[in-house]
Amino acid sequence: MSLKCGIVGLPNVGKSTLFNCISSGKAQSANFPFCTIEPNLGSTNVPDKRLEVLSEICQPKRTIPATVDIVDIAGLVKGASKGEGLGNQFLANIRETDAILHVLRCFDDGNIVHVDGSVDPVRDKEVVDAELQIKDLETVETRLAKVKKQATTGGDKEARKLADLLERYREALLAGKSCRTVVPQNPEEEQMAHDLFLLTNKPVLYVCNVDEASAAAGNAYVDAVREATREEQAEILVIAAKTEAEIAEIEDYEDRQMFLDELGLKESGVVRLIQGAYRLLGLQTFFTAGADECRAWTISRGDKAPKAAGVIHSDFEKGFIRAEVIKYEDFVNYKSEAAVRAAGKMGIEGKEYVVQDGDIMHFLFNV
Repeated sequence: MSLKCGIVGLPNVGKSTLFNCISSGKAQSANFPFCTIEPNLGSTNVPDKRLEVLSEICQPKRTIPATVDIVDIAGLVKGASKGEGLGNQFLANIRETDAILHVLRCFDDGNIVHVDGSVDPVRDKEVVDAELQIKDLETVETRLAKVKKQATTGGDKEARKLADLLERYREALLAGKSCRTVVPQNPEEEQMAHDLFLLTNKPVLYVCNVDEASAAAGNAYVDAVREATREEQAEILVIAAKTEAEIAEIEDYEDRQMFLDELGLKESGVVRLIQGAYRLLGLQTFFTAGADECRAWTISRGDKAPKAAGVIHSDFEKGFIRAEVIKYEDFVNYKSEAAVRAAGKMGIEGKEYVVQDGDIMHFLFNV
């Protein structure tokens, strides 16, 4: 399952520094606007202590974590929806992502240029939001004119349903609200909403990039962002990207933990960011565990057993018979599949079983 989170924001807010901390890719980071032009693509492992525990128990030949793709996208400026800066390219790159990590500058530093001359993360957020909303309004109005005609002249019921949804999006956008504030009324509308690929309909995580002193508790800038996003019910993450870059270079685990302790942090911001991105995409993990391999597999929340089987191999889904399921806590308690089976703790599940986060699964199939 290949899913992408796009890192977006104004120029010089710390996007590329953050990307370099969390990703296998490397982006140029410099103190001038549009240092990033082409999007940088990398992937990152999803930290999961459960996989580490399973590996300790099974002692497999290899351990394979889940991954998420991260895209560092060029900085946006006011007027991007009309092609200012790298606007058209920026917007096209966002459209290709599944979720947005919106980086906001929440630190003062006279040596780092701000494109608008002063630090104001709420204003910066509104600039990005407005540009995305303008572009979405263009998309919605163009599509609405077409489907209205289909609904009126052709009596197309599906076109009428889509027109109703587009009308609600149009109202929200004209009111300065993002499309994600419009809640689909049924699964059919959810699918229609997905197929429109609207920029402001993507889930968003606001990343407040702070100085080292504010890494644990945040600051007044972060408080302002929280207040400005209250109605969105969006998740906010506080991270000191420059400090995270220093943490990433510390190879010794104990030294790294000592550094985090000094900052008042239980774990690095990068770990919290990756886990937040995973949640933002509506993902969860199931495991396969044995002597050859312990592996974390990525599925969407609500996926049923055959869909999970298909993540491993398409033949598993086509010929699905049943799934043997062990709860993570039971595996940790009994230390082996045989012991779990002997204790009667292994579940035998069919096609309608909804996979739970942390399930350890073995699939039986016949093609």
